[in-house]
Amino acid sequence: MPKFSEIPNRGDFAYQCLVAPQKVSGNKLADTRDHYGLKFTKHMPFGTLRDDEGHMYSLARALNSPGSTPNPTKFLFLSTRINDETLRLDPETMSGRATTMFPKRWVDGDTVWWSSLEGEEGAGWQLSASGDVFSWREDGLLELEGRLLGNGTQFYIPGEEWGTFYVSQLYDVHGQLNGRPVKGVICLDQVWLPEGGAIHFAKDIVVENKMHVLWWTFATVYKDGSWDIGSFMLGHDNLGYAIFQNDKGELHCSTDIEGLAIHKDGSYFLDKAKIVVDGKDEWEFLPDPRGDMVDFVGGFPITAQQEGRWRRVGDTREPDHWIAWGESDRRNGTARNVRGKDL
Repeated sequence: MPKFSEIPNRGDFAYQCLVAPQKVSGNKLADTRDHYGLKFTKHMPFGTLRDDEGHMYSLARALNSPGSTPNPTKFLFLSTRINDETLRLDPETMSGRATTMFPKRWVDGDTVWWSSLEGEEGAGWQLSASGDVFSWREDGLLELEGRLLGNGTQFYIPGEEWGTFYVSQLYDVHGQLNGRPVKGVICLDQVWLPEGGAIHFAKDIVVENKMHVLWWTFATVYKDGSWDIGSFMLGHDNLGYAIFQNDKGELHCSTDIEGLAIHKDGSYFLDKAKIVVDGKDEWEFLPDPRGDMVDFVGGFPITAQQEGRWRRVGDTREPDHWIAWGESDRRNGTARNVRGKDL
């Protein structure tokens, strides 16, 4: 049940969330209409790939909607091959890519496509997505294809002045990167914000009000072919949601979530974390030793983005490939209504 330490103003619901699955289709992915008085800002394909030597590659591209207010992200590429210690931005790879503020977009049947612009400076790119399949090509760098995992997810946070409507779908992908075979998971997210809003940057009801402790999207495909996917947020007041799915067709949504974030000494990055859903289902974070995205701290994104793996406590299945790209914010705290401080 939601709790109120103070009575909120009219239109303020103390960060309560609505959360549900959503049916993925190309036509819905292409639909950029307003929702709840909020403006569509962009599609956000991002994810992590691994090669047969165990190196990680995390990448993201902004597919900004015409008329939106973009944040600084255009194309990001991180790799553990930079120093073999952690995920670092790769300026040499990024500098040769087309950045494409507002991409070309079209729909063919139930597939939506995005691409760089004709004559644009830098290497071209093209993405496609539907309710079944996904593809991503960065000329001279990578080619990926894959299939949808489970159902899409959606959550909504209303607010007195600002709000957020956030939609996501995950694809199990494989392909090649710089001639090496890779596999992983790509998330294709969409976000609606107040007019002039940009995720992590302007009129973001969660980030700008220092409300979240943990926010993650994860997926694990196991060697036996089974899989888990999930998305959750834990924060202050009544901020929190969780939605989990698996290969058995089981799907669970809840706003009853608690947890704990423990950061490494003198670091913005997690040493360990745990969440508890509905007072009984426990999940734990296993940070990748090379998963700290150190170049994001103090810049943009401003939070400590981090790779690893989320698993249900006691699960001993052996993973084949996975993603757990998310963030904690030490400055915001370690648990619900346990506020933090900077280093």
